Amino acid sequence: MERRTIGAAALDVGAVGLGCMPMNWAYSASQQRGDRSLRTVHAALDAGVSLLDTADMYGPFTNELLVGRALKERRAEAFVSTKCGLLVGDQHVVANGRPGYVRRACDASLRRLQTDVIDLYQLHRADPEVPVEETWGAMAELVSAGKVRALGFCAVGARAARRGGAHLHEGTIRQLERVQQVFPVSAVEAELSVWSPEALERLLPWCEARGVGFLAAMPLGNGFLTGTLTPGGGFEPDDPRARHPRFTAEMMAANQPLVAGLRRVAARHGEGVTPAQVALAWALAQGPHVVPIPGAKRECWAVENAGAAELLLTAGDLAEIARLPGPRGSWD
Repeated sequence: MERRTIGAAALDVGAVGLGCMPMNWAYSASQQRGDRSLRTVHAALDAGVSLLDTADMYGPFTNELLVGRALKERRAEAFVSTKCGLLVGDQHVVANGRPGYVRRACDASLRRLQTDVIDLYQLHRADPEVPVEETWGAMAELVSAGKVRALGFCAVGARAARRGGAHLHEGTIRQLERVQQVFPVSAVEAELSVWSPEALERLLPWCEARGVGFLAAMPLGNGFLTGTLTPGGGFEPDDPRARHPRFTAEMMAANQPLVAGLRRVAARHGEGVTPAQVALAWALAQGPHVVPIPGAKRECWAVENAGAAELLLTAGDLAEIARLPGPRGSWD
């Protein structure tokens, strides 16, 4: 697989990563199998994927434990990205950016991941009660201590900003400017896909201008851009898509032209090329510092996603995708 270098720390990773969260948290609980998920991680590594993206809140904790089982056997092949800063309660999620907590969270993640160093440690959310510089300073100390190789920042408050009328990533960019004064940001993780391209306007250029890597979260539109979801097919009660405005039967039907457009591009590239691979290739085409991290629960999907790294879209393909109708339905 093509390799990409991201961030001031010159992090070397496969062009397509693996989002591990769906394996045992949030999406379709009945389809989550520990052994199958472990096989999925191994299949991804076999296909050249190196970046494994997880977080302590996924589960909580069980996702890191799962990734740790794979790392125990294949640590040298993997690039580990995990996150801190969010605590999960029964019915709520709260931010905790206190320096003491950050240090304890890192040590706990290292134990669960069965490793002595985290390649990329990301701040999942800034704590509104703690200056972000203090949180980031504690994370920087972890780099000095040799527990972490580089630091990353997750985009925050995007949908809240949209509701308030502000620019989508304005709050994130302000926070990034502040933490950059403390310690370099190596990567920013934010949503980016054919049906959520807003990061192209300001956040992606901000990263490119500073040599900061960009981890494209949800590059398959929460599964919609794969073309495998049926309008009206329904979701399990614990699946967040069951309550998402873009995943009502009406909105899924209205957005089918997006999937149809990806299918047309895929067909031109030969038998076996899928809409999901075109969607990932589109993300890869947004810049050499962009690494999409699609989630996957099954081996076949992880291998299919990895294959997108070999798909080179033409200027005509990209122009055709740019002309596709915008997505229908609110994200709020």
